[in-house]
Amino acid sequence: MTLPFWTRGDLNAFFGLGINMLVNVLVLAGLAAGVVNIPAHDVYRVILPALGVELLIGNVFYFYLARRLAMKEGRTDVAAMPYGPSVPHMFIVTFVIMLPTYLQTKDPVKAWEAGLAWAFIIGLIILAGAFVGPYLRKFTPRAALLGTLAGISITFISMRPAAQMWEAAWIALPVLTLILIGFVSGVRLPGNIPMGVVALGVGSAIAWIGGFMDGGAVSDGVEQIAIGLPSLDFGRLADGLDSISPLLATAIPLGIYNFMEAMSNVESAAAAGDKYNLRAVLLADGTGAIVGACAGCPFPPAVYIGQPGWKEAGGRVAYSLATGVVIFLLCVLGFFPLLAAVLPIPAIVPILLFIGLVIGAQSFRAVPKAYYPAVVIAMVPNVASWGVGQVDNALAAAGTSAAKVGFDNLSAAGTIYGGLNALGQGAVLVGMVLAAITVFIVDRRFLWAAGFCVFGAVLTLVGLIHSAEVHVFSNEKIALGYGFAAVTCLAFAWLKPPLRELDPLDPEDVEGAAFEGGADEYEAAPSPNGARAPEPVGV
Repeated sequence: MTLPFWTRGDLNAFFGLGINMLVNVLVLAGLAAGVVNIPAHDVYRVILPALGVELLIGNVFYFYLARRLAMKEGRTDVAAMPYGPSVPHMFIVTFVIMLPTYLQTKDPVKAWEAGLAWAFIIGLIILAGAFVGPYLRKFTPRAALLGTLAGISITFISMRPAAQMWEAAWIALPVLTLILIGFVSGVRLPGNIPMGVVALGVGSAIAWIGGFMDGGAVSDGVEQIAIGLPSLDFGRLADGLDSISPLLATAIPLGIYNFMEAMSNVESAAAAGDKYNLRAVLLADGTGAIVGACAGCPFPPAVYIGQPGWKEAGGRVAYSLATGVVIFLLCVLGFFPLLAAVLPIPAIVPILLFIGLVIGAQSFRAVPKAYYPAVVIAMVPNVASWGVGQVDNALAAAGTSAAKVGFDNLSAAGTIYGGLNALGQGAVLVGMVLAAITVFIVDRRFLWAAGFCVFGAVLTLVGLIHSAEVHVFSNEKIALGYGFAAVTCLAFAWLKPPLRELDPLDPEDVEGAAFEGGADEYEAAPSPNGARAPEPVGV
């Protein structure tokens, strides 16, 4: 088989993913310099070059995986997994690890060292997950994996860009409209000009002509251009690891979150037709975090959740590799200060909203209709986590906190902070557990449902979910609730009701699945939970 290295669709996806990653790098550079007060010299000549190296290595590897999968299956429509800095983790390491360290020590270098140690631990946990994750994926229903992604896409990926758009809607709405026309309705421009490029150009033109941008900032950005070559710096990492104990409370659950999210992303790609090896994906993510930490970058990378979106936009094996190479060059050559001054944020963020829309829609299309409640319940913990973050940020801006105001006072004002906080801690794991329980109850497999209830109780007792830190025998009452739920499921298992069969010819079961061709494209096959569920032939 002749597999083209580059296609027109790759160009379209390259610009889309490139804009996405460009935004993320600009944001994390702003967090490091503006929040933690790490000197701009270190941000642009040490942290970003180290980030560029880890992204280059990872994207080369994912290009290899995609090409190998395409050759193995004889297909030309395989899309590589997108790979970049982990968006949730760059906010977590900034506000949970580095900022508190900076406020305590008044030393940005100490804060930086703590971030490096935290990212290194995250990498080790992900590497361990490479040997555990495939077994978890085997027994976790698809609705549970994709439902958590839907929650992340609606909250942490979509809401912030949507808010930024409406701060300058006169710039952002035309950009979003062009993206929807090109990527959702499938309209092509003459000469197959990439719609992402046109959208960014239109938004930038509106912003500059309308006086939204500051021309003086461009001159400052030009002056900051400087080459920064990455190098290993074990000294800073070792200094950070000296104070490792406080970092474990967040690193352990977030490391687990990272490899569980990678599991969901691999499942998302499989639903789009590309079945990647989960262990290889986790090894790449873990290695990238460790290499980055050793080179001076406290922001761990991750495989992104947008693979179906970029595949739908035309991306194939090379779009992610091209993005990694370009971002590496921009990081090493020091162009990000200039880019931050030239590109208006309202013209960039609509692409993030688009990715959120694609992932949220896929979570429903890729599972039978009977499992829609499981998808929704998997989303709820992430909504709670996002809501708690908004409340905390608002209170911090007012110089106070939820603890100072009092949970009872917040509840009296209509904000049930205590319940939201408990539900949102470990949101990814919580969503998977609740969705798995729901799927097994829908299928009347009550023994499996009871097993996941017990699993939820154990995770709660050790503080991996429903708790801000890992601590044995935490939240006993919540664990007791999972225990009572397990007893309830066991009682119904004792009654031995017949299993619910999913009929591949029944529109109620088939409608909404992410497969084309109608009922004749289906065969009854065992789903991850043992029930008979429609799966595409050959998968």
